[in-house]
Amino acid sequence: MPTHSGRFIGLIVFFVAAAIPAARAAAQVHSPQAMEQARSRMVDEAVIGAGVNDPRVIKAMRMTPRHLFVSSEQAPYAYYDMSLPIGEHQTISPPVIVAYMTQELDPQPTDKVLEIGTGSGYQAAVLSPLVKDVYSIEIVESLGHHAAQTLKQLKYTNIHTKIGDGYLGWPDVAPFDKIIVTCSPEKVPQALVDQLKEGGRMVIPVGERYQQVLYLFKKKDGKLIKEALKPTLFVPMTGTAEDQREVKPDPLHPSLFNGGFEQLTAGEPTGWFYPSQMTVVTAKDAPEGKNYVTFSNATPGRGSRMMQGFAVDGRKVHEIKLSCMARGKDIQRVRESNTEAEVMIVFYDENRATKGITFLKPMRDTFDWTRKSEVLKVPVAAREAIVHIGLVGATGTLSLDDIQLSAVSDDAASPK
Repeated sequence: MPTHSGRFIGLIVFFVAAAIPAARAAAQVHSPQAMEQARSRMVDEAVIGAGVNDPRVIKAMRMTPRHLFVSSEQAPYAYYDMSLPIGEHQTISPPVIVAYMTQELDPQPTDKVLEIGTGSGYQAAVLSPLVKDVYSIEIVESLGHHAAQTLKQLKYTNIHTKIGDGYLGWPDVAPFDKIIVTCSPEKVPQALVDQLKEGGRMVIPVGERYQQVLYLFKKKDGKLIKEALKPTLFVPMTGTAEDQREVKPDPLHPSLFNGGFEQLTAGEPTGWFYPSQMTVVTAKDAPEGKNYVTFSNATPGRGSRMMQGFAVDGRKVHEIKLSCMARGKDIQRVRESNTEAEVMIVFYDENRATKGITFLKPMRDTFDWTRKSEVLKVPVAAREAIVHIGLVGATGTLSLDDIQLSAVSDDAASPK
């Protein structure tokens, strides 16, 4: 279920992107007209606003009833640009990510597309009017059956689903013109390489559990040519591929990657995902290294932020120290929604339900570079977390650098 906090409204399981206040108000009413209006606003403000410009993709996003791919309890939140829980530790991706991945896939009317990770069926539904056929695989049996039923009821006749290990592909109907993967392996599975047509495209998040990059691969002469699109974070797979990761998270020693923003991927800070109204600044006055990030927002309630995930085990790590260098100019909180400029951590349990929110003291007004630091409590049920940085609905300009996080629990430092 969504968490409603006086400090931050609507945080749900991973990938909180820019909340859309207008969509929030309309989505509280379940009428078809209200849902259509909320969906239209979401597309205008979040999808087009994020740079998606393919008219066919935009039309598909306007047509696809996302609220019918989540539970009735989650339906009022369907047209936020955020992920929502769909059961079995899985989520439905934020609309802007669905639209972005679909655009990068470059779907054509004659394409046969393979989707790995059916989930709710929403991504397949968006692809349906854009291509000839979609073949979609889900490893979690209950999710696969539910998605198939939803797609059938909504008459998506060109979507074909099955239960199984998606990383084995669908050899009976291969090869595919395009492949889209909505869960993150450590590296591209060979079966998917083999089943992609020569000249085909694959969009897939690849990397470590909390430091992933969304890649576009093009097949040329039997090999994949890769292009990094942007840092990202997807939920882990279910199955052998996740269990056999070579690099695993260390929940006893939580930390942040690239807290000084020195490493960039496609112009964005590596390890940080879904930036909104953020600029990487290279300057001599950077407190640490040569880069820092600046968030700017002039519209009260609009998100200007960036995020990173990390593992933490609240049974062993009882407290963490969080610090950063910060500089502010004309930062004003939004009294109506009580939103601030913050460095904030949201904790999740093993089912990815929200278990707590904590933060550095809010930053307001105008101030020069200053070290902000606090020791924060970790909920016992926490197994992972996401740090949010930026203007969480506040207005003004906030610059941040040298963000550090470490465990201060004696248990975490002790040998196992």
